[in-house]
Amino acid sequence: MRGLTGAGTTHNGTAACLVRTGAAAAGAAAVGLLLAGCGTGGEGVRTEGPARAASATKVVPTDPAASSAAPTKVDAVAILKKDPRVSDQIRKDLEPCAGEYPVDVSYGDLTGNSVPDVVVNVLTCGDAIGIGSYVYRENAARKRYENVFVNEQPPVYAEISEGELQVTQQVYAPGDAVSYPSGEDVITYRWSRGRFAEHDRTHSDYSKTVNGADPTKEPEG
Repeated sequence: MRGLTGAGTTHNGTAACLVRTGAAAAGAAAVGLLLAGCGTGGEGVRTEGPARAASATKVVPTDPAASSAAPTKVDAVAILKKDPRVSDQIRKDLEPCAGEYPVDVSYGDLTGNSVPDVVVNVLTCGDAIGIGSYVYRENAARKRYENVFVNEQPPVYAEISEGELQVTQQVYAPGDAVSYPSGEDVITYRWSRGRFAEHDRTHSDYSKTVNGADPTKEPEG
């Protein structure tokens, strides 16, 4: 999945800076290491990943259950940079890579608002690994979008699934290689009483043996 490392696959560049994300403290450390160690690279890459639209946002097809109102494209980068709930490091390092901002943006009905909500994922450039996921809801009275959800524990990626917020996050145990996470959590949130509440959680454990090789075993010779 976009925004996540693949179990049994290898990555280079910014992905080499990912660490375990099994707990909130570890997640915060992962963000720090990822941003500090991967701010720039041979490709002139910053801390986020590739976007598709030169207008600084990628518009992902909305969920079938999304609001019938036609979405108004937002300047996701401007929203992120002004949002105090986005970490200082992500806001500071949010710069174009290869001429485009590294964000994925999707629109859909998550909160029952009259205007489609906006889901924003910030990625690493080289490997498109999610380092931050956010949901914005328009406040018509204040004429602005407000942050109603944030997750900055990489690798993380948020999507709209059947009118619900689905967040996928890989889990690293002590000693896990970067390209071999121990498992994956898929968490579903529902909007309730003015906030997102966890509705369902599914955990999957990955096999430690991929292509006949044990990633925890030192190579011979």
